[in-house]
Order: sequence, then C-alpha cells, then structure tokens
Amino acid sequence: MFRAVLLGLFFLASCDGYNKILRSNDYEFKLSKAHEFYEQNLFMRSAQLYEELVPVFKGSDKAELLYYRYAWSEFKIGDYLLSQFHFKNYTRQFPNGAYVEECLFMNAYCYYLNSPHYKLDQTYTESALAEMQNFIDQYPNSTKLDTCNALMDKLHEKLERKEFETIQQYVQLSDWKAAIMASEHFYKAYPISARTEKLMLLQLEAHYQLAKNSVVSKMADRLQQVQDQYVKFVSQFPESSYISRAETISKDAKALKDKLTRNGF
Repeated sequence: MFRAVLLGLFFLASCDGYNKILRSNDYEFKLSKAHEFYEQNLFMRSAQLYEELVPVFKGSDKAELLYYRYAWSEFKIGDYLLSQFHFKNYTRQFPNGAYVEECLFMNAYCYYLNSPHYKLDQTYTESALAEMQNFIDQYPNSTKLDTCNALMDKLHEKLERKEFETIQQYVQLSDWKAAIMASEHFYKAYPISARTEKLMLLQLEAHYQLAKNSVVSKMADRLQQVQDQYVKFVSQFPESSYISRAETISKDAKALKDKLTRNGF
C-alpha cells in the first residue's frame, strides 16, 4: 500500500514537472528536454515538444536533428500517417542532410505499414510500391535493398490475391465476360504466379459457360475459344490435378459444337 502511494506521488510529480516544461517560454530548455525524452524513449512527450519547436528553430543549425527526431517520435508512437509525411518532408527540407537515405526509406516503409487488408482499397499499397521503387532508384546500392524487395513482394502478393479473388467472384456471379477479361489482365500483371493453374481452369469454365449461354450466331466461335483455352491449359499444365475437369469441359463444348453443325449452324 505504501509503495503504491509513493508511485502515485511520483507519477503526479512527474506529470507536474512535464507540464512546467510545456508552459515554459525557454525554447532552448524545451529543446534539451525534448532530446532527453527522446533518448529515454518517452516519445509521446518528445513528439509534443518537437511539434511546438519545429517552427521556432526553423532555419537554424538545430532544425535538422530536431525534425528528424520529431518524425521518429511520431513513428514510435504508431502514427504512421503523420510520420510518413514528416519523413518525406525531411528529405525536401534537408536534401543534403545526414538522414536523407534513412528518411526516404522510412517514408516508403510507413506507406507499407499503412497498406490495408487485401480486401480493402489498395491505394496505399500502390503508393507503397511506388515509394519503394523510388527509393531503390535513388539508392540502388543501399543496404536496405533486400528489405525493399522483400516488402515489395508482400505488397504484390496482396494485390495479386485481391485480383484473383475478384475473378472468382465474377465466376460465382456468372459474369463470364468480366471473368475472362479480368483473367487476361491478371496474366499480364502477374506472368509468374502460383495461381495461374487454377485461374486457367476458371477461365476455361468461363469461356464454356459464356458460349453455352450465347445466342446461336455467336456460339460456334465461342465454343472454338473453349477448345483453344483447353489446349493452352493442358500444354502448360499436363500433370494438373484439374485435368479431368478440363477434359469434361472440352468434351461438353465439342458435343455442343457438333450439335450446332448437325442443325446447320
């Protein structure tokens, strides 16, 4: 009990001391305390003081370190949106500064951390990729290169998964044209993908369903597209576990085309 009371008194005294710092008009004193808090990992306090002091010391020989530590303070308390802005702004305000490479990387990394779940809007994911590539272009020999490539792989995987599941949704909704068009875009965007095999089967299914549900005048050409897609699939994945389903689709398409021929179409 006595120990708890002592801790409470210490906490109140500590808060009162910090409030006195905030109320002080001695900016040099405030800056020294901000640096102390930063070095003690008390980032909420250092961030609050640095924010006030940025305009005060702008243009001085103390501005660069102050701003650098302000950006890091915001990052350490988990405000990745604000820290991203300040890391990038550091590179603009101090283009020849000691921390330009580091801050440009952290700017991109904050975008990465703000990239949402793959089912949500991927604007930040696209921006993260652009910022990572910008960093690589500017610092091709950076020690952060491997890290950038690994992070970019994760971002690409997120976009790829979102696009693949969108195609699956088109198939579930029986929107065969959209499924086919989206599949073609997927192949161009991700020419090497572990999802290609499954996607080619989905596209084969979409071609067949589109043909089967077409007006008679378009059916023959679309049934031929089914066979073309089937040939592509078995050529690329001759040992696929989906071969049986692909063969069934091909046979059904051939039977339908033979029926058209017998009826004079």
